[in-house]
Amino acid sequence: MTAAVLFAGLAGFLIFNVPVGIAIGLACMLTIVTFGTLSDLYISQTLVSATDSFPIMAIPLFILAGDLMGAGGVSRRILAVAQAFIGRVTGGLAIVTVVVCMFFAAVSGSGPATVAAVGSMVIPTMIEAGYSRSFVLALLATAGSIGVIIPPSIPMVLYGVSTGTSISSLFLAGAGPGLLIGFVLIVYVYFYSKKKGWSGDPTPFDGRKALAVTWEAKWALLNPVIILGGIYAGIFTPTEAAAVAAVYAFVCGAFIHRELKAGDIFRTVATSCATTGTVMIILGCASTFARILTIEQIPGAIADGLLQISSNPIIIMLIINALLLLVGCVMDTTPAILVLSPILYPVATSLGIDPIHFGIVMVVNLAIGFITPPLGINLFVAARIGESSLSRVIQGIVPFVIAMILSLLVITYVPAVSLGLLSLVGR
Repeated sequence: MTAAVLFAGLAGFLIFNVPVGIAIGLACMLTIVTFGTLSDLYISQTLVSATDSFPIMAIPLFILAGDLMGAGGVSRRILAVAQAFIGRVTGGLAIVTVVVCMFFAAVSGSGPATVAAVGSMVIPTMIEAGYSRSFVLALLATAGSIGVIIPPSIPMVLYGVSTGTSISSLFLAGAGPGLLIGFVLIVYVYFYSKKKGWSGDPTPFDGRKALAVTWEAKWALLNPVIILGGIYAGIFTPTEAAAVAAVYAFVCGAFIHRELKAGDIFRTVATSCATTGTVMIILGCASTFARILTIEQIPGAIADGLLQISSNPIIIMLIINALLLLVGCVMDTTPAILVLSPILYPVATSLGIDPIHFGIVMVVNLAIGFITPPLGINLFVAARIGESSLSRVIQGIVPFVIAMILSLLVITYVPAVSLGLLSLVGR
């Protein structure tokens, strides 16, 4: 009965377009008032205790780092390097877009931030080169979703905090799936561009110019090396890496590239604070939601129900994937991770599925939610950046969703894609 009130309340508030974080909090309050099993102060106490966490500090810092990098010219320099080396192949600009999104993902940890930072540069260039607008916007929205798969990743931090899983191990495990998805997208856009006759840059390769562009972008290219290298070398924790990333982004933008002016700094910090505030409200309320579930032993009951359907891990993972894909259509990644990981984690571990692998599967599933209507936040960001309608973006998204789902199935049923690097380093 408690679960019915909790989930029905959440669904009802979402139907009435209440913001997600507030909807979760109101559903928790409705449940507490209805059954009286917890104190009225429980939500406010959890709002404080859930966000009072050292690992959680990585989230606002990575958000700030990503915004500073976008404003400080990092993405533009990465684009120039990619264009210099691979812009001449068939569909060169499309492939460059995927590569730049993958690289920016390694410094931002956010899907929408990746779309916004890269889209403002590549959309006009690709449209001018003859690419169709629906293809360009759909490609950008999809490639941007890699932002939460290639480490560092904010959803991986949330999953690690929710389940007690090592965040640094999740980061390492995310590299393989991120590269796989990037490769699948590159293969698709190459053959599609060949079919449409979208050739690459006709100018001959100039090695001296390519080296000059690479040298100019050296500080931008060093960013993921410093962040990820520092984590895996044991120099600092993921949270400390986020702080280093934010400081490094500020130094590069303000003093090295000198593109981050005083006004830009204040606007960027304000944007980051607004995003962080939204995330933290969702985090605190979703933690209350998860704790009520745990107190009422709902995760165990759901796990038992799934296991009664089948004890075959292949079947259960197929059901979980279908559930997560559906949830991703109507719920943002942050609340989905915080609400569902306490429920589904016991199911996975009871079947002997590695918690790291399961976390990656969850993140990839919900990353697909970035490009599936009606929520599909990357679709909205791409439409806004491209000054186009949402329907125009959706026109070209279906092949990319299929490519992402095929990649998801490989990641789900070939654990080595996620766990291979962990095995190589002995974790």
